[in-house]
Amino acid sequence: MNQIFKTCLGLAIFMLSLKFAFAQQNLKPIKVEIVKNATGFEMRRAGKPYFIKGAGGTSKMEKLKASGGNSVRTWVTNGGESILNTANKLGLTVTMGLNVARERHGFNYDDTAAVKKQLERLRSEVRKYKNYPALIAWGIGNELNLDYKNVRVWDAVNDIAKMIHEEDPNHPATTMLAGVNKREVDLIKEKCPQIDLLSVQVYGGLAKVPDQLKNAGWNSAYMVTEWGPTGHWECPKTPWGAPIEETSSEKAAVYKSRYEASIVKDKNCLGSYVFLWGQKQERTPTWYGLFTEAGEDSEVVDVMEFEWSGKWPANRAPHFNGSTIDGKKTSDFIYLKASENYLVSVSASDPDGDKLTTRWEILPEATDLGQGGDRERRPEPIPGLVKSAAFDRASLTAPEKPGAYRLFIYVSDGKNNVATANMPFYVK
Repeated sequence: MNQIFKTCLGLAIFMLSLKFAFAQQNLKPIKVEIVKNATGFEMRRAGKPYFIKGAGGTSKMEKLKASGGNSVRTWVTNGGESILNTANKLGLTVTMGLNVARERHGFNYDDTAAVKKQLERLRSEVRKYKNYPALIAWGIGNELNLDYKNVRVWDAVNDIAKMIHEEDPNHPATTMLAGVNKREVDLIKEKCPQIDLLSVQVYGGLAKVPDQLKNAGWNSAYMVTEWGPTGHWECPKTPWGAPIEETSSEKAAVYKSRYEASIVKDKNCLGSYVFLWGQKQERTPTWYGLFTEAGEDSEVVDVMEFEWSGKWPANRAPHFNGSTIDGKKTSDFIYLKASENYLVSVSASDPDGDKLTTRWEILPEATDLGQGGDRERRPEPIPGLVKSAAFDRASLTAPEKPGAYRLFIYVSDGKNNVATANMPFYVK
């Protein structure tokens, strides 16, 4: 009986391998090239110019397509077959991320055996996905320059890019840098001649990227593979160290102005991936996602539809004008007394005249903090401390325990659109 089972299992594995091999044979890659033209550089897909109007993340791909986007970016190859097939059906492309180990997570680039093992692992991933028609580029690692010391990482990046070219002649290879500085650009130019273009990830300083790259000596093609609101490391902070997050409407304004000042104008830029086409906890649950945890669209989604398609959505998100606790704005640095009651006031409007409702949430200030997008744990909400009187008013009872907190405000139009804000405060 045991022998029969082994025989059947072996046959099943053999049939699956045949099925995979057959599927691979029937996939037809689309050639992607980077070409210098009279004014700068451009990407060509199947011989036609292709400007990336993309987003980081693979959720809501139908929404991305409907909003005028044309590409998604991943950080790893997990679920690659499903992502690539879905993208292809929707007419989208994929920059496929290859998960390259980071020094800040303990990887040693002096360990030649470990580096070689990583290279061979990535080779198998490239072989697996290189023929999918939705594939447009390979992303080697993510922010490998963040908190690192060993420059041999760039030798490894170059070896990975060389391997990609050996295995896949149809798609360019890039690597994603945190920020722009001359030291890293010089190292990339010296140690990574095999990469086809540079990718940078910048938030508050996005409008300065074209000049920064030129000043750093990069005069070739590049993408911006992450950009978004003012980052938590570059924004104003309260006296107790809490970073002050922009409201969804403030974010919408800076997304629009920074995108138009850099990505659209620079002829060396091949496009970008806005961050994040989804939702995540990073310092707060609302800082970087264009959608809420409930899946609602923010005003930033409206802006991206305008930038990608040239038109605004038929129904737009509410606009957040401001809020106060006990008459004080966030910039006043709000201190409250434990267990005492305070009035919360909100000013918001809807461009379509929709009826607005508000939900409120109090969270302790996050303490599980990562770097470079590392996974963070969402703080547990404290229920029962906010009593709504109307969409623009509520009564807040300060928590009993002294410390740092935030009041989160979600103003909804009832049509899956929302305005968001949060107000840090400190309980004495």
